[in-house]
Amino acid sequence: MLRANNGFMVRVDSVLNSWKAVREDTAQAVEDFAAHSLDYRPCADLMTFGEIARHILQAGHGLSGMLLDEVESLATPQFRDQIGKYVAELPKTEDPASLARELRANMERRAAEFAAKPAQFYAAEMTRMDGQRATRLEMLQFIKEHELTHRQQLFVYLRLNGVVPSTTRRRQAKAKA
Repeated sequence: MLRANNGFMVRVDSVLNSWKAVREDTAQAVEDFAAHSLDYRPCADLMTFGEIARHILQAGHGLSGMLLDEVESLATPQFRDQIGKYVAELPKTEDPASLARELRANMERRAAEFAAKPAQFYAAEMTRMDGQRATRLEMLQFIKEHELTHRQQLFVYLRLNGVVPSTTRRRQAKAKA
């Protein structure tokens, strides 16, 4: 089996840097949407823009907190209570500016906490919410992918309101250069 650095094909710093980039785009989307109402939703049965953005913050903070605290299993009846304790640590973020600020600040704190963990931490296995076993590094990747999915929802909402997402703006600027 091929292994690199800390014993994994995927490096921890690569996952963290990728997650930071995703989070920056999430925070930028919130700032870009500030001219519109965070209560915007394309149809009645979907989350509002603000609910999605807060969900990203809360789920990222809660899941990463459980991971850092070395919770062995997320597939328990107490999962909602457990994650709720972490979510309760977060400040209330009702306006776009404070929400974007907290998204960025929270990412910096979490990235530093994860960067301080030794390789053995990431090699240990745990049980995900769906009952599947995964290493902590795989779970960290899952948390990033969860945010990426919801960030894309924010981008759709931006587009529906005539706002070009930051990733597209960067690509367009690069093409012009």
